[in-house]
Amino acid sequence: MPGIGETLRQARMRRRLDIADVEERTKIRAKYLRALENEEFSLLPGATYARTFLRTYAEFLGLDAKRLVEQYRAEYERESTEAEPLVAIAPPSERTRRLPRPAGGPRPLAIAGLVAGFLLLVLFVLGLTSGGNEKPAKRPTGAVRADTRAVPGQRAQVERKRRAQAAASTVVVEPTVPTYVCMDRGPGTPVAFEGILQRPLRASGPRLRLNLGKTSVRLLVDGRTVDIPPGPNPVGYDIEKGQVRPLEPGQRPCVQRPVTPTTTPTTPAAPPTGAPSNGL
Repeated sequence: MPGIGETLRQARMRRRLDIADVEERTKIRAKYLRALENEEFSLLPGATYARTFLRTYAEFLGLDAKRLVEQYRAEYERESTEAEPLVAIAPPSERTRRLPRPAGGPRPLAIAGLVAGFLLLVLFVLGLTSGGNEKPAKRPTGAVRADTRAVPGQRAQVERKRRAQAAASTVVVEPTVPTYVCMDRGPGTPVAFEGILQRPLRASGPRLRLNLGKTSVRLLVDGRTVDIPPGPNPVGYDIEKGQVRPLEPGQRPCVQRPVTPTTTPTTPAAPPTGAPSNGL
């Protein structure tokens, strides 16, 4: 009767398969397949794995798996008849001796625990007595309210300043010859400059009004040159938000409008009632 390993090897060779093919299709590692064919069952993880691998391998090769497993059990599995030696356990003694307490009074760990507990208690009491009399400091409500009122005011002031700067126009007057110049910031405002201009004059603001005695000047508004028509007569301009508008002579700064005298007709007073008339 051929052995288990020889039966497996011959069946594999008849099907022209190598160990790698069987490993791929049965998912059994190649070293375990060789151990089955060489009947080196001690290389397998255990008897249970040996029977499982043998049954799977035999069924894959088309052999009688049940007969091969029975043959493996008959030849390689023998029940052990040797009983394990019993270890006698001695019964415990009825009375257990107490370990002698070391001489020298209480243990050091107990003393250290008592001292630590006492210190914690003292610190706790001191914390209660020192912290109970202290009152929380009152917040200066007046100062806080003043600050809260000041913040919106400051924001509004900054916003107004920013808007004024955004709306302001920059004006530069460059005379070629000494020229009379008068400038204010709108009707009813004080005169910002008046005199004979010999050097460039620079000013900025939301609104500026100019009265130029001569046209031989160069006028720049926000970097743009304003065309001034040549002529012997003075000119005036109203500059607001970058827009330039000519001014009539009576609307220019430092110029008073002529006042036209008005006459009110007088009516002779009526003679009093009862007075004699001139015809009588």
